[in-house]
Amino acid sequence: MSSLDTVELLPEPEDDRILSAIDPSVVGFQDEWRSEVTGWAPMLAKPIHRVRGRRFLYTNITLFAILVSLMLWVWQSGYMFIELPPPKSEWAIEQAGFEDEILNGLTGEGVRVCIVDTGIDLSHSAFEGVQVVFKDMISNSVSPVDYGVIAHGTLMAGILMSQSHQMGVAPGITLGVVAALDDDGSGMNTAGEQTISDAIEWCIEQFSADIISLSLGGVQTDDMTREGPSVSSTRKALDRGIFVVAAAGNDGGNDDDGRVSVPSNVPLAISVGASAEGGELWANSSQGNQITFEGIQRMHPNQKPEIIAPGVGIISTGTEDSWYSSSGTSDSTVFVTGALALILEDQPQLRTSVTQDSTCIGEVKQSLRQSASDSIYQHDDALGYGNLDAGAWLEEVRAMPNC
Repeated sequence: MSSLDTVELLPEPEDDRILSAIDPSVVGFQDEWRSEVTGWAPMLAKPIHRVRGRRFLYTNITLFAILVSLMLWVWQSGYMFIELPPPKSEWAIEQAGFEDEILNGLTGEGVRVCIVDTGIDLSHSAFEGVQVVFKDMISNSVSPVDYGVIAHGTLMAGILMSQSHQMGVAPGITLGVVAALDDDGSGMNTAGEQTISDAIEWCIEQFSADIISLSLGGVQTDDMTREGPSVSSTRKALDRGIFVVAAAGNDGGNDDDGRVSVPSNVPLAISVGASAEGGELWANSSQGNQITFEGIQRMHPNQKPEIIAPGVGIISTGTEDSWYSSSGTSDSTVFVTGALALILEDQPQLRTSVTQDSTCIGEVKQSLRQSASDSIYQHDDALGYGNLDAGAWLEEVRAMPNC
C-alpha cells in the first residue's frame, strides 16, 4: 500500500459519501489558496487617516499679545482644527460605467451575492443597517467576523455595499459571506482548496446565490491532469445557473506564468484583471493562456481574462472604522460582481431561481464582450476584451434575443 501513502481522499461535491483519490503530485492540487490571489505577495493596505487642517489667523504687532492668548484658548478648545473627510476613488466608479443613466435607480435589490473570503467586520459605520448571512468555516462564530491579516473580506464587501462615504456599487443586494481564509501566521490570508470548495458549496446549497464572488485564487500548474475540488464546485455552480466572478491573479509582469488563477480558468466563469486610473492595464494583473489544461483552445466569449476593471488605489472599508486603499484583481472582481448584480436586478429572468442552468450565462458573457470599453470584440491575453462598462453591459443584455 506504499503507493497510496501520498494519496488524499476528497468527497465528491454531489455526494460526500463518495471519496475520490487525489494525488497532489500529479494533478496540480492546491495546498494553499490566497485571498490576495496567486503569485503576488500581499501588500499591506494603507489606512486612509482623516487629515486635520490648521486654520491660521493673521494680525499686526499691536495686537500680538492679545492674539497669542486668544489662539492659546482656541487651540485648547479644539476649534483650531477642521476635520477633512477621507479620500474617495470616484474615478473607479466613473471609469467602470456605473454613472451611466441606464443604471439610475438600480441597487442590486433582490439579488443574492455570496462572497468567499476572510469574513466581514460589520462594526464599520459604513455597514450601518447592513444584514449579512454569515458562515464561519474557520471557527464556530455565529456573528460575522473577519479573520484576515488586513480584513481582506471587509475591504471587498465595502466596494460592493458600503452605505456611506465611498458608496458601494450595489448597496441593495442580499449579501452572504463565508469566512474561509485566515491569517496563516506569516502575514498571508490562506486556505486549503477543500475549504474553498466547501465554501462554494455553501453558497450554492445553503445561501442560494445568484452570483458567487471569488477575490482569491490558486495556481495552475504544467502537470495538471484533472481538476481539483474547487473547480468541480465552481462548475457545479455554473451548471445551476449561478454566475461566478473570480480574480485573474496578481502575478503579472516579469513573474507572470501566463495563466489566470484557479478557478477563474473555468470556461463559463468570468475572470477579471485589473486596470489603473485612465484605463491602462495594472502592471501586476495576470495574463491568460488560451489553451485549457486539457489542451482545448479557448473560444469567445470564454477567453481569459474576460475583462479588466478598476483595481488600483481603491478606497474601501477597513478595520476600526477606517478607510483603506488597496490594489489588485481582488478589487476588480468586486466591481464586475456589482455590475452583474445591477443587471440581474433589472433582468430577473437571468437569476438562477428562474434559469436553473447555464443556458444564459454564455449569452451574458457575450454581452460583456460586446460592451467592453474600446472593444472591437477582439481578445488580448492581458486586457481581455477591454475595460468594464457597466451601463453598456446592461444595454447589451437588454438586447439579448434568447434570454
